[in-house]
Amino acid sequence: MIQPSLSKIQNSSQDTPIQDHIDVLAKDALTALTIQGVGLVLMYLVQVFLAQWMGIREYGIYEYVISWSLLLGIPAGLGLPNTVLRLLSEYRVKEDWGHLRGIVRGSQLLTVLAGVLLSWFAAAFICVLNSFYSFTYATPLLIGMVLVPLQALMELQLETARAMGDITLAYAPSKIIWPILLLCGGFLLFDANHSLSSLPMIEVATILLASVCLLQLWLLWEKIDREIELTTPVYAYKQWLGISLVLILQQSFFILLNRLDILMVGSLIGPDASGMYSAAVRTAMWVSSSLQVVNMVASPVFATLYAKGDMQGLQKVVSRVTLWIFWPSILLALGLTVFSKPVLSIFGPGFTAASWSLKILIFGQLVNALSGSVGNLMVMTGHQNKSVVVFGCSALLNLLINVVAIPIFGIVGAAIATSFTMCVYNVWLSILVVKYVDVHPSIFYSLFNRRIELES
Repeated sequence: MIQPSLSKIQNSSQDTPIQDHIDVLAKDALTALTIQGVGLVLMYLVQVFLAQWMGIREYGIYEYVISWSLLLGIPAGLGLPNTVLRLLSEYRVKEDWGHLRGIVRGSQLLTVLAGVLLSWFAAAFICVLNSFYSFTYATPLLIGMVLVPLQALMELQLETARAMGDITLAYAPSKIIWPILLLCGGFLLFDANHSLSSLPMIEVATILLASVCLLQLWLLWEKIDREIELTTPVYAYKQWLGISLVLILQQSFFILLNRLDILMVGSLIGPDASGMYSAAVRTAMWVSSSLQVVNMVASPVFATLYAKGDMQGLQKVVSRVTLWIFWPSILLALGLTVFSKPVLSIFGPGFTAASWSLKILIFGQLVNALSGSVGNLMVMTGHQNKSVVVFGCSALLNLLINVVAIPIFGIVGAAIATSFTMCVYNVWLSILVVKYVDVHPSIFYSLFNRRIELES
C-alpha cells in the first residue's frame, strides 16, 4: 500500500538507488490511477445525469454555485492545505511528532473558523446586492455558501492524508464516495418529483459533502493516532501562516484560472451558456487526468528528495513521471478532439454547440499535461514566492482576455482565453523550475534522456 512505500522513500538514505524509489512510485501511481480513474468516471457520470435531469438552465445555475463555493473555499482554507502537505513531509523525515500533531489540529481549527466567517460575509454581501438588484443566482448562492467551509475542510483533509502517505484516504471520500452519493441523491429527487431543479440539488450536495467530511475526519484521526507517536502538539502558527499566506494567493489564482471562465460565462451570457460551457470544461479535463494522478503521489516525494538535497534523484523522478504523463495525454486529446460532438451529446440536446470550445480547451489541457508537475515542483521545493507571481499575472491576463473575448465570441472566447493563459503560465513555470530548482521538467528533455538510456 501507499503508506509503507512512501515511508521507504522518506526514510531511505542518500545511498539508496533512485531506481528503487521510482519502482515504489510506479506502484503508488497504479493505485492512484485506479482511484483517480474511477473518480473521474463517477464525477463525469454525475455531471452527465444531472445535466439530463436538470436541463441546460438549471444545470448551469448548479455549476455556477459549485464554482463559487470552490473559489471561496480557497481563501477559507488560508493556504493551509499545501502548507500541510509540504511541512508534514518534512516533519516525518525529521520525526518531529509534536509539530506534526500541532499542524494537523491547528490547521483544521483555523480552516473551520475562516470558512464559517467567510461564508457569513459572502451571504451578507449577496443579500445586500440582491436588495438593490435582483438576480437569478441570489437564492442558490445563499444556500451554496454553506458549502464554502466544507470545500475548504475537504481540501485540507485531502492534503493531510496525502502527506501521511495514504492516497486512498486522501481521494476516495471526495473522488468516489461523494460522487456516488450525489448520483443517488439526484436520482431519488428526480424519481420522486419527475424533475430536478438547482435548489434541492444544492441542498442535497451540501448535506452529503458534510457527511463525507465527517467520515474522512474520523478516519484521518484514527490513522494519525495509530501511526504517529502520542505526544503534546506543538503549534507554530506564525511559521505556518507565513508560508500559507503566499500559498493562499497561489491557490486562489489557480482556482480563478480554472473557474473564472465558467463564472464569467454565467455572469455575462447566462445560465444556459454556463451549462454548455461547463460540460466542455469537464470533458477537456480528461486530457490532464494523468497529470493529476502523478501529482497525487509525487508531490510528497518531490519535497522529500529536495529536503535531502538529492537533486540527481529528483531529476530522475521528474523525468520518469513526465513520461508517464505523456502518452495517455496525447491519446486522450486525439480521441476527444475527433469525437467531440458525440461525447458532448451524452450531456443532452444542445450541448454539442460547445464542440469548438471543447477542442480549444483540449489544446490548453494538453500543454498543461505535457509541461509536467511544474506548479507542484515550485511549491514542494519552497519556491512558492516566485510561482505566485506567475499565477497572479496569469489570472489577471485571463480576466482581461475573457472580458474582451466573451462578448465577441461567446463561449469560444472563454475557451480561447483559458487555453492561451494555460500555455503562458506553464511555459513560464517551466523556465522557473529550471532556473531555481535546477530540474528539467520538459517532456522533450525526458524523451531525449530516455533515448540515451536505451541506446547506452
